Amino acid sequence: MRVEIRVEPADDELRSLLSWLRRDPDLRRTASVEMCEQAPRPGEMGAVADIVQLVTENGWSAANFALTLAAWKQTRPRASRVTVRHEDLVDALTDCSDEEIERITQLLRVARRNDEEGSAG
Repeated sequence: MRVEIRVEPADDELRSLLSWLRRDPDLRRTASVEMCEQAPRPGEMGAVADIVQLVTENGWSAANFALTLAAWKQTRPRASRVTVRHEDLVDALTDCSDEEIERITQLLRVARRNDEEGSAG
């Protein structure tokens, strides 16, 4: 399963998130985490790194990932919006409330189930 994580504003926050996710032992064991670049828009000089991409394997826990993401966000000195996307399923983490964490967890569980059903058919 492929999940995209976007942070607004991106600048150094995206690199911080990438580093945080790569240090998480459970995530390291069950997923690949990479920075992805978007092709430059007309008038821009080069590609812009704007997404952290997570590719999961067996044993991956949506709940653990959502909590890891919330823990990172709570360490940040300024407010940011973290958007989690899998294909057409999208949700955002803004204040790290229990409700937001549960919504992100549910989104990822549904995405995982959809992927498993799609590959079984």
